[in-house]
Amino acid sequence: MNDQFSNHISRKFNHDLEELRTSVMEMGGLVEQQVAAAIEAIVSGDSDMGLEVSRNDHKVNGMEVAIDEECNRILATMSPAAADLRLLITVIKTITDLERIGDEADRIGRLAAHLASESQPYGSYREIGNLGDHVLEMLHDSLDAFSRLDPVDALAVVEEDKLVDEEYDRINHECIGLMMEDSRNIQRFMNISWVARSLERIGDHATNISEYVIYMVKGKDVRHIELTKIRAEVIGNNANNANNEN
Repeated sequence: MNDQFSNHISRKFNHDLEELRTSVMEMGGLVEQQVAAAIEAIVSGDSDMGLEVSRNDHKVNGMEVAIDEECNRILATMSPAAADLRLLITVIKTITDLERIGDEADRIGRLAAHLASESQPYGSYREIGNLGDHVLEMLHDSLDAFSRLDPVDALAVVEEDKLVDEEYDRINHECIGLMMEDSRNIQRFMNISWVARSLERIGDHATNISEYVIYMVKGKDVRHIELTKIRAEVIGNNANNANNEN
């Protein structure tokens, strides 16, 4: 654990905080599996896999409740301050976003089951697969940044969000065009559009997690500010710290 989050008089406090971060990573790992399986169910047309993702959503919900209860216990008994309080706030916010990512995976799984009963278009949803791979990578990188308390890697995830938005817009516009060309397939292309929307939201949640990492390490809330200012907060401060050390 980073020194600023590990210098406590109580060894139990150190242990509790480390266990909390481990629990978040375990929840993140499960959510990653859910998203990956949901994407695979869409691309491969596997109805059973899609339904299995939906059935497993309760596991994600249960982990969120358990971690949230542990955060409340620590807040009530340890009275954390400064960096420790930021860590707890970050954990609470992160598990909320992870639970919402789980909800999106659930939605994609159910849509996969519907789409599997229809003939797939040429390319077997190649664009959806590409978008899915992109947001899955963002999710993995955001959790890695959380694990290592790395604001630079977190910044890289935030910067990727614009590209995901552009991919989503292209897919959505293509679906609208295809619906106008062939009204018989309106429902199918609406379902594809909803899948793309869920994937875009997963990218948003991964971005949120990365912004929480920056807040946790830097003590600066970077939500809803321009990307250039976020970059200055992360890279600029790192450069200043390096100069001060020399």
